[in-house]
Amino acid sequence: MTRVLITGANRGIGLALARQYSAGGAEVIACCRNPSTANALNELVASSGGQVRVIELDVADDASIASLKRAIGDLPIDVLINNAGINGTPKAQSAERIDVDGWMTTMRINALAPVLIAQALRDNLLRGSQKKLVAISSDYASTGTNYGSSRERYAYRASKAALNNGMRGLARDWAEDGILVGILYPGWVRTDMGGERASASPKSISAEHSALCLTRRIAELAPASSGAFLDYNGETLDW
Repeated sequence: MTRVLITGANRGIGLALARQYSAGGAEVIACCRNPSTANALNELVASSGGQVRVIELDVADDASIASLKRAIGDLPIDVLINNAGINGTPKAQSAERIDVDGWMTTMRINALAPVLIAQALRDNLLRGSQKKLVAISSDYASTGTNYGSSRERYAYRASKAALNNGMRGLARDWAEDGILVGILYPGWVRTDMGGERASASPKSISAEHSALCLTRRIAELAPASSGAFLDYNGETLDW
């Protein structure tokens, strides 16, 4: 049985991925910061027949990452999906004003935590049959893309670009161990992160559709595509 660990699995894309994988027969370790209030995730656990279990994880806390490692021990992990993230708002992150604490928190959660989690669970990945490390990124990570009037997300853009760079480094440095790294943009998804504009736009997609496409991209992940920056349809994105 495939075993998948997902961070930020209590809502949005993370919850949709947990549903998608468990429906396909995989065992899912669903991580979130506050399991007691994760009602939708707990409903999935209750209906999964033991395929889904929840482990508390605050990705911004080193002690919590260490606790996650202790909780799973030497358990093999086939697919590790770093999905948890924040958008850097509501405090100012623009050309006119930067909230320093908010910037550092955004970088800690979006860019550093996925690398620390990957390092903590590296041995578990090596014991897995697929050895796939995945980061859910953003098209805002693309330095070469012009976003026109979108001015409010300096910290978020920087954090996702740093995430991509870190994952690219792991793809290179862990290749000899057989670890494959996927860097994936999930699309403009109708979630809390996507905001009101995503909810109202015909160009946005549902979390369920995004998760379905992402699982396909993860299944296709191979040495030739390890470390590439791809969207949910498999198209290469500009760095």
